[in-house]
Order: sequence, then C-alpha cells, then structure tokens
Amino acid sequence: MGARPSVFTEQELDDYQTLTYLTKKEILHVHKRFCSLDSGNEEYSKKQKNPKLDHNKVMELPELKVNPFKDQIMKVFSSAKDGMTFEDFLDMMSVFSDSAPKPVKVEYAFRIYDFDSDDMISSADLKQVINRLTGEENALNEEQMQQLIDNILEEADLDDDDSLSFAEFEHVISKAPDFVSSFRIRL
Repeated sequence: MGARPSVFTEQELDDYQTLTYLTKKEILHVHKRFCSLDSGNEEYSKKQKNPKLDHNKVMELPELKVNPFKDQIMKVFSSAKDGMTFEDFLDMMSVFSDSAPKPVKVEYAFRIYDFDSDDMISSADLKQVINRLTGEENALNEEQMQQLIDNILEEADLDDDDSLSFAEFEHVISKAPDFVSSFRIRL
C-alpha cells in the first residue's frame, strides 16, 4: 500500500509547519477541509497548491457560519478582498488551533474587534462587538449600551483616551482564563 500523493512537496510541508502552529498531518487535513468548501470544483482545488475561494464559501465552514464576527475574520485573514487563499485559510486555522499561543490569539482577536482598523478599539468598535454578541433579539437600548461601554472603558482604558490600545486589550484578556478555549476552531 503506497501513500496517497500529496499536492505539497516535503519541503513545502516543512515550510508550512515552520510558519504555523500545525503538524504536517494537520496541514494536510486543513487543505482537504479547504478544498471540500469548493463544492463542484473540489478536484480542481485539491490539485492546486494555493487555491482561492470566495469568502462566502469559506464562511460556510460550520464554525464560521454561526460566528457573529465571520466577516471581520475574513477581513483580517484574507490577503485579497474577493476571496481567501489556502495560505490565508491555513493561517486562520493555525491561529484558531489549540496549539497557537495565547499572545497570538490575543493579537488576532484585537484585529477582529478593531472594525475600523485604526489600531485602537474605540467606543464605536465596542458598540459593534456588543451588538454582534447580543444579537438583534437581545439588543440593548442606547442607555444600556452606553452604560456597558462606559463600564468597559472604566475597567480597561488605563490612559483615559476613550479607546483601548493593544496593550490595554491584552491586559484585560490576561484576566480572562477561558479566552484561549473560546478562540478556536476544530481542525
């Protein structure tokens, strides 16, 4: 019984392993999972080293489908506006894997919550985070929303500039022991 040929050379797998928090076996599994999202074109994708999928196809991944931040996740991890390459997907799966260290997860969480990409989490960013977490059926009224944002900033905004820098965000997350377990996707 021979091994099934891989689309990747041993050197490419070594490189991917060096650049991610995944094993070679996990990398091959991620590639298979990525290709399976390309319904109707799966065989073509399997033969390509770095195929690209439309964001909507990637968001069909069960873990992303229900994630209120799926569009932000696509924005943060995609190198192209119109889709996600396998390497983008591999980076995403690596960061969301159990093997990724907490500081890496915190960095990407910050980028996902920074809706306007200004390297700060402002009141407007916090409002979007809260709205997405509570959902339309549990939406807060303006007064409740402002009170919650004020409470968050009171606790976390150490320099009183009405926004959270990465260092302030990291400090708050360090107090959340369950953060790492909630910031993951099954491989």
